Amino acid sequence: MATIRSSRRIERAGVNAVRTLLEDQDYLVQEIDGGNDHGEDLIVNLTRNGKRTGHYFAAQVKSGTKYRRAHGYAVPVDDHYEDWRDSRIPVLGIVYDPETAEIFWTNLTKELRARQQKWVQIPKSARLSPDTIRGFAAEVEAYVDDVGMRIRGDSPQEAFAHAVQARKGLDPEMAPNPLYEGLADLALRHEDRINKVGHTALRCIPLAILLLIMVLEWSDQLAFVRRYSDLNPYGWVLCLYYFIFYMAATMFFEFRAGRIPRETGRWFALIIGNFLWVPVYDRWDHHASRGWWGTLWIVLGCLAPAYGFQILLFSYVRQAIARRRKARQAA
Repeated sequence: MATIRSSRRIERAGVNAVRTLLEDQDYLVQEIDGGNDHGEDLIVNLTRNGKRTGHYFAAQVKSGTKYRRAHGYAVPVDDHYEDWRDSRIPVLGIVYDPETAEIFWTNLTKELRARQQKWVQIPKSARLSPDTIRGFAAEVEAYVDDVGMRIRGDSPQEAFAHAVQARKGLDPEMAPNPLYEGLADLALRHEDRINKVGHTALRCIPLAILLLIMVLEWSDQLAFVRRYSDLNPYGWVLCLYYFIFYMAATMFFEFRAGRIPRETGRWFALIIGNFLWVPVYDRWDHHASRGWWGTLWIVLGCLAPAYGFQILLFSYVRQAIARRRKARQAA
C-alpha cells in the first residue's frame, strides 16, 4: 500500500493558505491536479469590482521552513527553468512559512528572463497579505499588460482553458508552425525590403495585365497585318506593342510621382481600344471584301507610334525641364 508523504500536510497547508487569501479578494482560482509534478499549483484570474480583468498568472506554491533564507526566502528552479521563463502567462513563486503563517511571492518568469539562476530569491519585503494584496495585483497586472499576456474568454471556463493552454505553450495564437517559422524569420529580417517590393508589384498589376493581353492577341495581330498588307507583320506588331507599353510605363511613373496623366490616359485608352480590339473583331467578322478598311488601320498603326513617340518625348521632357528650373529657383 502506498504511503502518504509526511511533507504533504505542510504543502497542502501552503496551497490552502494562498488559495484562501486570493479567493477572499474574489479572485478566481483553479487548482491544477498534480501541480507539484509540473511546476505549478494554481492558475488565478484577477478580478475588479466583480468582473474578470483578463489578467492571469500561474502559481508555484512552496511550503516549509526549508525555503527560508537569511534575508528572505527562495524558490528552487530545478528543471523548470525554460518552462517558467518561456511561459505565456507569468508564473509566480509563492512561499508559505508555516511557523509564522506568512506568505511571500516573486515573479519567476520575470526573474528568469532577466538571468538564469538555480534559486530565485524572495526578499522579506515581498509579503503577500490582505494589506498588500492590492499592490500585488497592480504589479502583476502591469507586468501582464507590459508583456502582452492578457487573456479573454466568453466564460470563466473558456478563459481558464486558454490560460492553461498558454501556460503549456499551446496558445493557438502563439503556437509555432515548424513548416513556416524559418520563412517568417527571414521575412522579418527583410521586412522593409519585402514591403517595398510588394508595394511596387501591386502597382505593376495593370502593366502585367496589359502584357498578358498583348501576348494573347499576338497571333491575331500578325494575321490582321498579313490579311490587309504586305508589310512585315512582326515589325508592325512589335513597333505598335512597344509604343503602347511605353505609354503605359510613362503613366505608371507619373502615377508613382503623384501626378495624374489625364491627356496621355485619353490617348492611351483610344489606341488600345482600337488597335487591341479591331484585330480580334476582324478574326470573327473580317472585311476582306473591303480591303481599304484593314489597310486604313495598318497605316494608322504605322503613324501612331511614329508621331506618338515624338509627342511623348517632347511633352514629358519639357515638363521635366520645367521641374528642374523650379527646383533650382527654390534652392
